[in-house]
Amino acid sequence: MEELQKLFEKYTGRPVKETEELNSSGSNRRYFRLKGGNISLIGVIGTNKDENNAFISLSRHFRKKFIKVPKVLAVSDDGMRYIQEDLGDNQLYKAVSQGRESGEYSSYECMLLCHTMEMLPKIQFRGAQGLDWSVCYPEPEFNERMVMFDLNYFKYCFLKATGLEFNEARLQDDFERFKDDLMQDMGDTFMYRDFQARNVMLKDGEPYFIDFQGGRKGPIYYDVASFVWQAKSRYPENLRKEMVQTYLTALKGYMQVDEEHFHERLRLFVLFRTLQVLGAYGFRGYFEKKPHFLASVPYALSNLRKLLQKPFSDYPYLNGILTKLTTMSQFNEIAEDKRLEVQIYSFAYKKGIPVDKSGNGGGYVFDCRGINNPGKYEHYRQFTGLDPEVIKFLEDDGGITKFLENAYGMVDNHVKVFIERKFTHLQVCFGCTGGQHRSVYCAEHLAQHLADRFDIKITVCHRELDIEKIL
Repeated sequence: MEELQKLFEKYTGRPVKETEELNSSGSNRRYFRLKGGNISLIGVIGTNKDENNAFISLSRHFRKKFIKVPKVLAVSDDGMRYIQEDLGDNQLYKAVSQGRESGEYSSYECMLLCHTMEMLPKIQFRGAQGLDWSVCYPEPEFNERMVMFDLNYFKYCFLKATGLEFNEARLQDDFERFKDDLMQDMGDTFMYRDFQARNVMLKDGEPYFIDFQGGRKGPIYYDVASFVWQAKSRYPENLRKEMVQTYLTALKGYMQVDEEHFHERLRLFVLFRTLQVLGAYGFRGYFEKKPHFLASVPYALSNLRKLLQKPFSDYPYLNGILTKLTTMSQFNEIAEDKRLEVQIYSFAYKKGIPVDKSGNGGGYVFDCRGINNPGKYEHYRQFTGLDPEVIKFLEDDGGITKFLENAYGMVDNHVKVFIERKFTHLQVCFGCTGGQHRSVYCAEHLAQHLADRFDIKITVCHRELDIEKIL
């Protein structure tokens, strides 16, 4: 601390009058706010000289490229301490806390998140121009060894600790294929590696970037996956799509973009990043005995569950193991999860309206019997509202589209009010003659509609088909 004070006094010409230690968010580095007169600076004490040098060198390089990062003002002779510009306390993570807690992000919060994503290509491309990659710590680039470290981190620190049995040789075969696919499209771009809302400060409404000392040469998809699929951020699907599209629009200023190819590649990195996060949660929770990390596991598995809705057919054994993982009972409940749960049913009227198991004794019941019934035609009786044949019949007819638009409007308003009032349950039922075609279609589409708009728990039960699932 004395060395930091000397750096402050030498740089400013003023003595330190106030010292406040700041939250390090689990880092080994220690941060202090140093004040003297009307000057406030941040002092940093690091434990690794090479890591300190990476931050200092990258900061100076980025500022030459007009990238918004804190300016390093002075460094101690031994390289273990330095002082930097004070960007204040307005962290993006805190600025969007209302959305994270409620699952519904305001237009202002969405703007902040999208603006941050808009700036990412500048860091990745302009930040890489003329960069001496040798300053990066601990590796100069994303490589095969790093991929296997993280995949094995997931296997040994999380998967084995769950007790789920698996064939290690078959899993390793899929890991090898996965690694080879991740190593394509590398590019000469800067990979931030820890690009998340906690590492973005807001100064005069503009995002500034911190904690990039672990960055290196690497693929652009990694940072997009890290930010948009951050486990506990609870971004609704529509907001995720908006952030990715904002990024793509900005990306086109630096390279030609094949959007279909981009989304295919991004999906692989979302899976990789999710496994990496689960490995970290497992290590911190199971081995370091820090249970609050395990409380975050269901958030990551929620992301994984949605991702697996489209199977990873190139890695069949891994896909099967992950599918089993998402159904394990100990991970289905998020600790202290007070999100609204919407239970959506399809049913046949002749068998009665589903009972509300939450005890609220209410909710919506929509009668689908006014919609043209595919079940009256012999051809469609073998199918359900989950099958393409029935879906096409209903959508070509058109009546179901207007019916659902009206249902969406009512349920959306109800969900918003229930979130604001911190209610925990809402039931929505769709009934038809046999509970096989129209009601099933409506229940599926409402579930997907709500999942795209809100971060809420959604369960779907097709009672007469004996199908129940978590969306």
